[in-house]
Amino acid sequence: MKLKKVLMVSAMVLAGSWAALSQAATEQINIAYVKSPFNLQNIVMKHNQLLEKEFQKDGIKINWVSINSGAQQAQAMAAGSLDVSAVMNTASLLMANGAGNKVYVATGVARATQVFAVVGKPGPQMKIEDLKGKKVAGPKGTALHQVLVAALKSKGMSINDVQFLQMDPGKAHAAVVAGHVDAGLLAAGLIIKANAAGAKTIVTADGYVNPLLVMAVSEKFAKENPALLERIVKVHRDAKKWIDNNYDKAIAMGAKEEGVSIEDAKKLAQWSHYFDIITDKDMESLKIDQAFLLENGMMKNKVDTDKLVLPMARR
Repeated sequence: MKLKKVLMVSAMVLAGSWAALSQAATEQINIAYVKSPFNLQNIVMKHNQLLEKEFQKDGIKINWVSINSGAQQAQAMAAGSLDVSAVMNTASLLMANGAGNKVYVATGVARATQVFAVVGKPGPQMKIEDLKGKKVAGPKGTALHQVLVAALKSKGMSINDVQFLQMDPGKAHAAVVAGHVDAGLLAAGLIIKANAAGAKTIVTADGYVNPLLVMAVSEKFAKENPALLERIVKVHRDAKKWIDNNYDKAIAMGAKEEGVSIEDAKKLAQWSHYFDIITDKDMESLKIDQAFLLENGMMKNKVDTDKLVLPMARR
């Protein structure tokens, strides 16, 4: 019995040693910088160099990678070029997992139902049913794509009833304002800018889907660097506290980064509903979103959504 205990302790020590060696060997953390739709926590983390300060003593470099698309973030994680996404929408996260690319939720960011919209070109106000047969531009495999599909479905239509053009939000904004497409899938500041140019919002996510924005992490990084990930999550949550205690400074920082007025920045922040702890309601939302994505052919295979949320995300 004593020999068995010694072997067990030795195995535990060895496992801990391997984990320590793995994390000690980490020289760089590749993390996606996602400022849109109005991710104040991410903006504050980067501009105040909170992660750099956290890991400076460890000699670990923080490499910020600008990738706005959740689908592209998941692809980068699969390729090993991205460890963490400061902000990923759960539609992209679910679709990635359905395709066999394991990506996990590390903590919450925003419940941003009002910052995702389908916006019509300048001219008369359009309804969602007016888009039948029309050109709609936007990023495929994202929360914006999900909003369009849900809105079309509410009128007995599908994505096949429109001419969908794959386009990132910035290009979609330019195309819809110029009238080259009939509608664009836009977020946050781009909605405000499009509205100011005469383009009119057709629908927002509100009432159609409940998109969650979360901090996401690749399976490899989560398994090999759990202690580092805990610290990244702590820094993210500290950024939210800093925003709460320095609201005007945070708003000014976000306004400058997004190129909008202070008044519009406050509006975007109000629309975003920032949070950091995943709740039971959020867990249920993941299940509802997965059912929708599967039903509409946007997701390949069903996954256990409970296993996609790391314990640290809920405490």
